[in-house]
Amino acid sequence: MSKTESKNRDSKVITFDRFIRGLIGIVLIVGVGMLLYWLSTALIPFFVAWIVAYLLYPVVSFFQYKCRLKNRLLCIFLTLSLTCAALAGFFYVVVPPMVEETGHLKDVAIEYIQKGADNHTIPPAVRNFLQRHANQQEIEQFLQQRDVVEAIKKTVPKVWAVVWSTAGTIMNIVASLIGLLYLLFLLTDYEKYANGWIHFVPRGKRKFAAQLVADIQHGMAGYFRGQALVALSNCFMFSVGFYLIGFPMPVGLGCLIGVISFVPYLQVIGFIPAALLALLQAAETGQNFWFLLGMVVVVYLVVQILQDTIFTPRIMGKIMGLPPAIVLLALSVWGYAFGIVGLIIALPLTTLMISYYRRYVVGEEGLVPDRPTEEEIEIQKSMGVYVGPEEKDVTATTGAENLDAEKDRVGEDAKKDRVGEDAEKEV
Repeated sequence: MSKTESKNRDSKVITFDRFIRGLIGIVLIVGVGMLLYWLSTALIPFFVAWIVAYLLYPVVSFFQYKCRLKNRLLCIFLTLSLTCAALAGFFYVVVPPMVEETGHLKDVAIEYIQKGADNHTIPPAVRNFLQRHANQQEIEQFLQQRDVVEAIKKTVPKVWAVVWSTAGTIMNIVASLIGLLYLLFLLTDYEKYANGWIHFVPRGKRKFAAQLVADIQHGMAGYFRGQALVALSNCFMFSVGFYLIGFPMPVGLGCLIGVISFVPYLQVIGFIPAALLALLQAAETGQNFWFLLGMVVVVYLVVQILQDTIFTPRIMGKIMGLPPAIVLLALSVWGYAFGIVGLIIALPLTTLMISYYRRYVVGEEGLVPDRPTEEEIEIQKSMGVYVGPEEKDVTATTGAENLDAEKDRVGEDAKKDRVGEDAEKEV
């Protein structure tokens, strides 16, 4: 039996020492999980700050490495300023029209309730359903209150007391400040936190661990970036579609449905507020309710077809490194098996499985290249966590080459001997 076979056999034997080590590892994992669950409330600001830092780090990296700004604090300040400006601009464009349109729809709802059965623009089935399940007097009194805050006070006093209590307000402010401090600290030394974990991995396992984390990071980061682009395209398409059919609050409703569509196919929930707006528009303009609802269905169908045939396959396929057919197949299979959760984890897990199949079964390069980019190598070297490719064993290579040369020489000598013997036989 060779030494290699003996070594492989010994590595598969479960000794008492290995059993104790495995048991200790399981106990530590369970203990850490229970500790995290117990401290979950206190850790929420940290995890939220980590997610925000993960999303903002590419912008900080762009300012520092592409724009050549050496001061990290200046890059963080520019990133936060740009983010706040983008959010403020979005709310400035979207919120005022929504507030104005909401006030107008409130007047339309009051008028519809006051007219009651005299309004013939609403189908009888819908009108009877509203009369059976809605108290018109209470709704009218609620909508006619001038101060919305007073209406909330009267309808939900417990929620008002909890939300606006002094202790709750102070705790929210403190939690926000702590989260902001976490965010600043994480962005300041993001590379150290993101790459320093490799020091806790044994040297022999670092390459495998680095590849595993790179595959997971590639899958998750690519998925969230791609899904964000798909959701943004849905915001634009729904807003344009509702605007073209003359629907109330087209931008607000389109953005709402687009944000919901971050989870694949969840934009169907947005059909409920769209149907309510169609009901109010029918009551105001006298248009047929079913015609308006049919126009909403047409917008949904057009956007869904464009999303499934163009945007999702091209965007997600390019980012995740998967063909469009595989993207649709993965979403269908995982969604059928695990529902909404399956739709969320479909593409990251599919990317990870294909990458490992190519790397460890076929022996080719996975979906994630083994060698990082020059910028990533520079950052990892500055942090002292760079794990380079495996060095070639020069001694072993030289010995193998000498052995091959010796085999060739022996083969040539044997060939000459056979030729000489054949010549003697002929003579």
